[in-house]
Amino acid sequence: MISVADFEAARPPLTRVAFRLLGSIHDAEDAVQTTWIRASTADSGDIRNPTAWLTTILTRVCLDQLRTRRRHREEPLLTDAIPAEELAADEQYIQREQVSRALMVLLGCLTPAQRVAYVLHDLFGVPFAEVAHTLNTGTVNAKKHASRARRCIEEAQSPPAAADDSVVDAFLTAAAGGDIDRMLSLMTDDCERIVDPTLAPPGTASVVTGARAVAEETTLFVDRIRALTRMTVGGRHAHVVAPGGRVLALLDIETRSGLVGRIRITRVDHAEFASRFR
Repeated sequence: MISVADFEAARPPLTRVAFRLLGSIHDAEDAVQTTWIRASTADSGDIRNPTAWLTTILTRVCLDQLRTRRRHREEPLLTDAIPAEELAADEQYIQREQVSRALMVLLGCLTPAQRVAYVLHDLFGVPFAEVAHTLNTGTVNAKKHASRARRCIEEAQSPPAAADDSVVDAFLTAAAGGDIDRMLSLMTDDCERIVDPTLAPPGTASVVTGARAVAEETTLFVDRIRALTRMTVGGRHAHVVAPGGRVLALLDIETRSGLVGRIRITRVDHAEFASRFR
């Protein structure tokens, strides 16, 4: 039987795997606890590598959950429908563990098998033979799942260079720091902000025109700006607003003569977003 000491030593790496598989620290911790319950009651015999054995159990727990979501078409909740404390916990974990925000967004677009194969092999170095055993498939199929996931992730995380990337990056840096003067220096006088009404507080205008008005309003949404990640979406260069690694909206920034001229913020749900990578 696995010892409490062995399990506690394995808890942090198990949580890292579970978070990347499930996309929620709350769900990840639940999965780790379920793993302990199963492991403590299993007839395990002589275990040479407790962490590897526990990882197999954990992955199957997570895989069951991922497949249940997919079978019941249970798409993740819209980001602003998730309890604030849960989203804050996910964001805190991402920052503390330095988890790629773009990666978490993209993992949510994969099939359960692709997600498991990629996370186990590409992120944590689990041999494909063990991945295949966990997925109850052959090694060749496990490699195919990882390859498809890898292709999706690599293409989306390698956005094509745009002529005014430096201007956009400078603007977003200023916005994240609440630097109004710097933002103004990077915007056209008639800069326009267009937002999906469902993303803004009640009473907020869907269109705001004028550099100062846009810049001043932008300082009210610093947290969302800091939750941006740049990637290729549907073949287009875009910034994704993803607090806690969960997609909320797309931010398109248009430039004119080397200055920011229009900012468009569009809500996207998970199914719509994921379809752009297929």
